[in-house]
Amino acid sequence: MRTRGRGRRLRILGVVALCAALLLVVGVVSGVFSKPKDDAPTVLASYMDALNDGDIDEAAELTSYPNAARDAMAQAFDALSPESVEFEVNQIINLDVDSGMFNGVATWNLGKDRSWTYNVDGWVRHLSVGWRVSWNPGTFMPGIGNGRTVRLDRTDAAPPTVFDIAGKPMMTEQTINAVRLDPTLTRDPIASSIALAKAIEPVAPLITAEELQQELAASNGERITAVNLRDGDYAVLEDDLRRVPGVVVESNPRLITIDRRVYGPVVDAMRSVWQANRDETQGWAINSVDPNGQVTRLTGHQGPPGPDIRSTIEPRMQMAAADAAVSVGTPSAIVVMQPSTGAILAAAQNNQASEVGPIAFTGTYPAGSTLDLVRTAAQAQGVDVEQAAKQLGIGLQYKIPNLEQETVSFAGDGPNLMRGTSDRDDDAEVSPFGMALVAASIARGAPTVPIIAAGQPATTDEELAQLPAPVTDQLRGIMRATVHGGPASLLAGWGDLIGATGNHGDDQWFYGSKGDLAFAVYVEDADGSDLAVKVTDRLFKALAKPSE
Repeated sequence: MRTRGRGRRLRILGVVALCAALLLVVGVVSGVFSKPKDDAPTVLASYMDALNDGDIDEAAELTSYPNAARDAMAQAFDALSPESVEFEVNQIINLDVDSGMFNGVATWNLGKDRSWTYNVDGWVRHLSVGWRVSWNPGTFMPGIGNGRTVRLDRTDAAPPTVFDIAGKPMMTEQTINAVRLDPTLTRDPIASSIALAKAIEPVAPLITAEELQQELAASNGERITAVNLRDGDYAVLEDDLRRVPGVVVESNPRLITIDRRVYGPVVDAMRSVWQANRDETQGWAINSVDPNGQVTRLTGHQGPPGPDIRSTIEPRMQMAAADAAVSVGTPSAIVVMQPSTGAILAAAQNNQASEVGPIAFTGTYPAGSTLDLVRTAAQAQGVDVEQAAKQLGIGLQYKIPNLEQETVSFAGDGPNLMRGTSDRDDDAEVSPFGMALVAASIARGAPTVPIIAAGQPATTDEELAQLPAPVTDQLRGIMRATVHGGPASLLAGWGDLIGATGNHGDDQWFYGSKGDLAFAVYVEDADGSDLAVKVTDRLFKALAKPSE
């Protein structure tokens, strides 16, 4: 009995030992199959796959110098922000059991049809930690290493010139010198502000030392800009400016008018047109930048420059409008158009208006009696005011490239707007640009499609419907009577000029036409019942002066 029991125990122990041996064999075999290969081709493929996945940490760990590799890779990926990267191995050459050479190709896709492809050459070596890609910045990207970084820059072709409506150069890119005062670079900011104000007095007499000191006090120790100077003015003042402690001059290109007297919101809009031209033709470059700031181009593309720009601005009209707008002490704006073409010839406003914004185009104000002609047109046809307004060019949701604008806003629906000329819809608001469109549409006999740059007219999804000719004649008759014997009789001496007055409270309007000119004048909080008419008179007096 003891012999049989002993035999059973031996058999059980044998089974346990066999199971343990089988488990050991399975574990060893499993480990053999699951352990990643550590050879040159596998490590090199893993390195490039990690780069393609944007896994910088993984790629860096597969190099001989992970910290340096990680820094260089992170800088390049951050600077270039690629949409995708593709590193590929072309060939590996084994030199001995511990080293080899490889070559490949890398392609960076930066989007917007921008792509950079270059060859990659390097070494792989067997180190104590296994096979690794020998770190050399050129193995990853040309142009980096030794403190050099990579940068993606915008490039531009030669800038276009902006011409006026007559085809004469009006705006060009020129160097502007920003004269700044840095309080951290002077021991006595007060003395520097006094010296700076005196130095710039010949070209900027209105900038005082007191104003500069107030700006410094509010700047929290940051630089302030005293004045922006064209090259000609800067050349005259340069020596005096450089003697003022704390003065820093920063020079940058900017689009400016050749004649500094030509300025206003429509001129500002031309800067947007010009910038859109530049954006459409911009190029790109990947540059290597050394620690001293020296730039070396690695790749890129720059196409031809865009075409020059023909604006609709008439400089004499723009200066005349500016002269008239600044003649009053409250916000004032003027817009002048050409009914036959829709060209916006001028748009001006005074400093009080500019503090609010480009109100000539975007400022809307309660219309009051200013829309009486629109109400008359609606009543004559038996339609609502909103429909008649569209027949007169406003409320058509125009989209003018690079010009933000609004013409009119109505509250309520159409039927509620069927009012007579004695009624007032104070919820309706109009802009100076909108009333200039009304004047142009009456003069033309159909809605005028505005434009500020040749080849870029306004667009709208609305249907352009015009007033019946008898209604247009009726409106012209009212406008003629307003000037000849009516409240705008001050303007009767200007020949065929016709127009209409309007007001809401103390805000005043006058809009009308003369020949192939249409215009609108707005004066906020006017001092006197006929100030908008007087501003109109000044506009045409300024325009009548001989050219300088």
